Amino acid sequence: MDNDRYTRGWDKLREIDGEQGEKVIASLTGIAPDFGRLLIEFGFGDIYSRPGLDLRSREIATIAALCALGTAAPQLRVHIHGALNVGCTRDEVVEVMMQMALYAGFPAALNGLFAAKEVFAERASRR
Repeated sequence: MDNDRYTRGWDKLREIDGEQGEKVIASLTGIAPDFGRLLIEFGFGDIYSRPGLDLRSREIATIAALCALGTAAPQLRVHIHGALNVGCTRDEVVEVMMQMALYAGFPAALNGLFAAKEVFAERASRR
């Protein structure tokens, strides 16, 4: 069963976050490989693989939560990539950040917008 969770999770991580997600897992190898496995199995194998929401909706919820936290800029950038990978548009990402001004405050929304700007520039430079 655990191997199924890991395989399902790894496939889902690649589908959503692609290279960005793989870098996160690789960065954990030298410090906490078990945490990387937990992230893959639980986060992506169990939660992201559930049928209740499509990946687009899950990534919108994720970037909203990470923006609202205000303390997770690296993870926010990874998931902005993910949102774009699963069909969200740049305009939708910006709207999510603007919505966060209402519930998480202007500083959180500004930080989210700046993270989005970085991701958009990075993706544009790869074209």
